[in-house]
Amino acid sequence: MTKNRWIVCLGMCCSLGLTLAASAKDIFVDNVRGDDRFVGAEAARRGAEAGPCRTIARALDQAATGDRIILAATGVPYRESITLQAGRHSGTTDEPFQIIGSGATLYGAARVPHDAWQHVARDIYRFSPWRSSYQLLFLDGRPAARAVSEPGDWRLPDLHPHHWCLSQASVFFRTAPKRTADSYDLEYCALPVGITLYEVRNVVIQDLIVQGFQLDGINAHDSAFGVSLERVTCRGNARSGVSVGGASQVTLAHCLLGGNAQAQLRTEGHAHARLVACELLDGSAPAIRREGGSVEFVPSGPRSTNLAPRVASSSDLGSAPARVRPAFQ
Repeated sequence: MTKNRWIVCLGMCCSLGLTLAASAKDIFVDNVRGDDRFVGAEAARRGAEAGPCRTIARALDQAATGDRIILAATGVPYRESITLQAGRHSGTTDEPFQIIGSGATLYGAARVPHDAWQHVARDIYRFSPWRSSYQLLFLDGRPAARAVSEPGDWRLPDLHPHHWCLSQASVFFRTAPKRTADSYDLEYCALPVGITLYEVRNVVIQDLIVQGFQLDGINAHDSAFGVSLERVTCRGNARSGVSVGGASQVTLAHCLLGGNAQAQLRTEGHAHARLVACELLDGSAPAIRREGGSVEFVPSGPRSTNLAPRVASSSDLGSAPARVRPAFQ
């Protein structure tokens, strides 16, 4: 009798696994040709009947355990802040929940409205973003040079033309002589976090650039287990490229973190981050900032003897090995 019950249980488990594998689906997203009236079942649009979703948020609404969300690299950034949470955005070790970036960019910055700038004195202008605890200013799509104020000092530092600072909960920018701030292509970090992971299991994110967010590019907030970031670039975020917190466990493999303002990788709480052949560029901020948690360095192959990730400052990029590249190209 006991043997028969064991066979029945084994059969039920196998049936459950087959059901999961059979039900897992691909959801396609295209922010140029897609439409959020569709469920994303097809990569190419077929008239008004079917085709890809337009936003990642819509794809996540349609998603279930073990699904794959596949982004089209259209050359137009996906301007979204998304959250993966709980079982419907989780997977199994055999069938992980996946976001396949295809080289697309998830972008959190927005143009500073022309009427937001206020003239202060000489060639200095200011504007007050809604979120100001962490900020970056982008000039022509790249982080502008920043002058740092001393903590508690409300006086503005000496600003050279095209430099900026964050003071008094405002962004101050100095223009070239005889120019106004609204004549520049200036962007600030408008959205809070690129991807938030909370209480998920077995998630893979691949081939994605995450840039321009007010806190972190990717934040494993808590209880995100079995998360793998593969060939992901996190750059130009106002706090960190990747933050791993709570009890989360995240593996970063062949990732590039650079140009982030406070740290490239940040850990806190009881979190664990595992780095495999990653590139951390510490020219803008420390490569790793630990506020708790732990970081493990894993060799990239069986013959590797260097357990640390390649860390390069911006000053040595000119003579660095070919695999170390600037965060912004």
